[in-house]
Amino acid sequence: MNKHKNDFAFLRGERVYMRELRVEDVNQAYYRWMNDREVTRFLESRFFPNSMESLREFVGKIGQDRIYVFLAICLIEDGRHIGNVKLGPINWIHRFADIGLLIGEKDCWGQGYASEVIGCLVNYAFDVLNLHKLTAGCYEGHQASLKAFQKNGFQIEGIRKKQYRCNGKYVDSVLLGLIGAGSVEDES
Repeated sequence: MNKHKNDFAFLRGERVYMRELRVEDVNQAYYRWMNDREVTRFLESRFFPNSMESLREFVGKIGQDRIYVFLAICLIEDGRHIGNVKLGPINWIHRFADIGLLIGEKDCWGQGYASEVIGCLVNYAFDVLNLHKLTAGCYEGHQASLKAFQKNGFQIEGIRKKQYRCNGKYVDSVLLGLIGAGSVEDES
């Protein structure tokens, strides 16, 4: 285990840890993820080419905005950066936020890392940030994403019919939500 890299963990699971995403994380592997049609097939970023400069600019900008928590997902065993997770935008008035994630390294697909990351982020959002609700969404047919969220208690709240264009046809958008166990309804 690469102890040095794990010392900077912001959140930690059993097999992964999350730390701040740094501009220097935008390397050849990151560039490859964001320009690989298979990796980005369920992301809106797939419609535009990503240069190294534009990716670095995005990471630098979002990292400074306090309505987002944008983290690198790394393996505990060797510190390898395998993807990213974003909590936000965070609505501090109504206390909700959206979760989005990407596992960029294909050899890490189907290993349960996304579910582990979502679980860590759910605990952080409710226990530390005191949020009331988390939301997420996925394309119809993206079963891995749907299962990872449902495994962490998210429920389908709605379907937006034929919302997104994917592989030459329009597909539904699945809307997911999770209300924190400790959330208290106020009457104001």
